Order: sequence, then structure tokens, then C-alpha cells
Amino acid sequence: MKFNPTLLSAAIAAAIGATSLAAGAATLRVANQGDALSLDPHSLNESLQITVTENVYEALTTRDRNYKIAPLLATAWKQTSPTVWHFDLRKNVQFHDGTPFTADDVIFSYERAKGDGSDFKSYVGIVKEIKKINDHSIDVVTNAPFPILPELFTHFNIMSKKWCETNNATKPVDRRKGIENAASFRANGTGPYRVRERQPNVRTTFVRNGNYWGKHEGNVDEVIFNVIGNDATRVAALVSGEIDVMEPVPVQDVDRIKAAPNLKVLQGPELRVIFLGMDQKRDELQFSSVKGKNPFKDKRVRQAFYQAIDVEGIKRTVMRGASSPIAVMFPAQVNGFAPDLAKRLPFDPEASKKLLAEAGYPQGFEVTLNCPNDRYVNDGAICQAVAANLARVGVKIKLEVETKGTYFPKILRRDTSFYMLGWTSSTVDAHNVLAPIMSSPGEGGRGQFNLGAYSNPKVDELTEKIGSETDQKKRNEMIREAVKIHQDDIGHIPLHQQSLNWGAKKNIELVQWPDNGMPWKYITVK
Repeated sequence: MKFNPTLLSAAIAAAIGATSLAAGAATLRVANQGDALSLDPHSLNESLQITVTENVYEALTTRDRNYKIAPLLATAWKQTSPTVWHFDLRKNVQFHDGTPFTADDVIFSYERAKGDGSDFKSYVGIVKEIKKINDHSIDVVTNAPFPILPELFTHFNIMSKKWCETNNATKPVDRRKGIENAASFRANGTGPYRVRERQPNVRTTFVRNGNYWGKHEGNVDEVIFNVIGNDATRVAALVSGEIDVMEPVPVQDVDRIKAAPNLKVLQGPELRVIFLGMDQKRDELQFSSVKGKNPFKDKRVRQAFYQAIDVEGIKRTVMRGASSPIAVMFPAQVNGFAPDLAKRLPFDPEASKKLLAEAGYPQGFEVTLNCPNDRYVNDGAICQAVAANLARVGVKIKLEVETKGTYFPKILRRDTSFYMLGWTSSTVDAHNVLAPIMSSPGEGGRGQFNLGAYSNPKVDELTEKIGSETDQKKRNEMIREAVKIHQDDIGHIPLHQQSLNWGAKKNIELVQWPDNGMPWKYITVK
């Protein structure tokens, strides 16, 4: 039985642009506030990195222009038993170096993606083994029934076994340890674009793969991906015509770009939720003025932080209305969302002060908050607002705002006491949030991004059952129960759902996926 996630809302469907065929090749100049930190498709589970590398590498399944599940390196799949999925692999596909794609590459990539250093363990952790039937046919055996496996596999990208062995890249680039290999700077996928030149944190040039097995629906022959960290400089480059597409558009510049006669802004709700996480495992916080104890182990402290943060104020002053305050860890467009859990705890600084006093911190305490400044929309400003809110209840925040190049390795090593992070459910299903974010850290990628080690055995038990349940009514009831437990525990502090803001010249037609993905093969420059 194949599970189909609920359809995206009309708002998200409307945010997905259409594209058309056009004659003539074109160069596309794209700018972003940050860079893909590596070309290794298993090294960092981060949206920008994914959207860049997945124009070069491909998975067994994908999303079509309407964000529905579709074939890619697999042409068909079916569940042949509760714990076995059979995949037919695409024939006559070559990697960029000319090596044929076979089942051996899938099995190798599975072993690589589940190994040390991989940031994609949660995408393959449910898999027990992959059996080769022949060169273009495999059976994927799961540890338990898992009806949304095809949806999960959209980000399980396939690498060439031969190329990795030849180039000593059989293990993923480990961002936590700063370990690099050939896959950091070079790439050999099956995708529609190849890497021509790589200048990390400056620009990367991609060219159309002339031997691509599939169809280019757009006309872009060359993509020049530029890193322009300064918001004003990035906007000026679009307005002057130096670049063709930019992402994200700072919320304060949306109206300016909309008003330009030759520019447009593509907008829509993103599936991402921005939240705060707290170290709930250590007996003593690493980065706090409190010695000998961990305040975040006390629910009253977590709740005090939650109720001290004015999310409506952040929406109004920082996000300029381009966010939706949220009470759970995934938005309404994700399967399993329960409307009756959508109400946040009230913003109440006086209640926060009382809770802190009851927990033994009447004067508050100091703690470091780790944030990126080139990852999410207005991320640094959000953290500054959070710090100001907490200061009003006596909590002194030592704010560490830095580029994601140093931020991600730090928090992924769990060298943090208090941090901001964003998460998008790539399966458009609650399980993809429950398992990697809300479950206790464990085997197979469980809790891999639960960086504060929140733990509730009942949530873990329910998450495992949710993964196997095929009855949608029962499944949604269990999702609701798990979310309610996490919500009552103040396991994390959800802030808001982001809005997507891309800027582009009006002569460019492109698809905007609600996970912030930008598939270049659909782009047409008129």
C-alpha cells in the first residue's frame, strides 16, 4: 500500500510558478546570501546546499513542478510486502564522467549516507538493507513497515561508486570535524548540470549536462551562482541588472523590487518553521553563568523563555509581516497538523519572571544564543529581538551570530546551550519532523537534529508507530498525541513559519518549490 500525503494548500500551490519552453540557450546569474558549504550531497542537510547539489546529483524519486512525488533515477516502485519496496532503476543513465548508473551505485550510496560524517542518516535510517536483484532492479528492506519511503527518498542522492573509490571520497565530508575530501570541491552526478568551476564563498559555475538522460524544460545552459552576503549589495545587483535572480529578498526591500518595472517578487509560504532549541541533556550548561546545574532541564525555565518572546512583535518589526507565528514544529500544510494545537502560549513577561523565580532564578541568568546570519530570512535580527525580549525578564543573552560556515559545524557538534534552527519537512509529513527533530537521539538518524537532546520515551514510541501505520486516521491521532506531549513539555520553542521571497527579472520564468528549492532545469530566460 502506498501512502499519499495530503495535498498542499491552495496557498502553496499558488506559490509554485509555471515555466514554458523557449528557444535559445541562456546564462542565469543567481545570487544568495550564503553558499553551499560543500558539493558533497551527503555532507549537510541544509536547504541551500540541497537545492544546489540536487541540480547536479539525483535521487531515486523527486518532486515535479507541482511538488508532487515523481520518478527520477527510479522509474517505478511498489511495496511488495510490509517491509519491502521494489524499485525499478532507470536504464541508459550515465554519471558526468561517463560511468553507467547501476544498482551498485545505489547500494554504495546507501552505505555512505548512513555512515559516519553523513548528515543524511535520517533519510536512510529506516532501511535495513538494499538487495540487488540485477543492475537495474533493487529491493529496499526496511526495519519496519514504512509507507512514505518514496517521499523520504527524494533527498537520498546517488553517487558513483567508482568515482568515489577512485577519488578517496567513500566517506562523506564531515562538517562537524572540518574534514574535507574530493567531493567537497568536485562533483560527479547524473543530474542536468555539471560543475565547471568552484570558488567557495565567492561563486560556482555550472553548465548544462549535454548527456543528461532527461529533458531540460528550460533553456538555461549556464548557471553562475554568486555569494553576496550583504543584503543591500544583493538587492542593488538585481536592480542594476548584474544578476537575474536573488534569494532571499530582504523583507524591507520587497516593495522596492515589486515597484521596479523590470523586476518581480515570487512569494509563498515556506514549509520551514524557525524555532529555538535548548540543551536539556548536560548536567551543567556549557555556555551559561549558572554553575553546577542546567536551568533548561526545568520546564518552568523553558516555559519562561517561551512566554518572554514576543513573536507578534518579531512578525511586525523584524519580518515586516512575512511570517506566521506558530505553536507547533511544522506548519498547517504538512500532513498531521492538528488545528486544535495551533494556539501559542500567551506572550506574558510577568508570567515569565514568576516562572524563573519559582525555578530558583529570580535574577535570571546569562546564556549564549547561537545564530547564523546568512541562512534564514533576517536570522540575525530575529535573534537580536529574542535577546531583547529575554533581557526584559532578567535573562542576559550573549549573542553569537556568525556565518553558517562556522555556525553549522558548531551546533551539529552540539557545542551549544541555546540555538536557533529552521526545519522543513521534505516529505510534507509530520514524521519527517518527529523523527529527526523531536525524538531522542539514537540509531539510524533518529534525533540527529535534536541538538538539545530533548527526550520523552512516549514521543519516541509514538514516532516509531507513526512511521509504520497505514491507517491515516489512526496515524493522525498518534501524530497529534506526540505533538501535544512535546508541546506540553516545551521540548523546543517554535517561533514562526517563514514566507518565501525571491526576486527575479520579469523575463525569467521559474518554479518556486515550498521547501525553497530552485530546480534550474525548469527555468526559462525569455
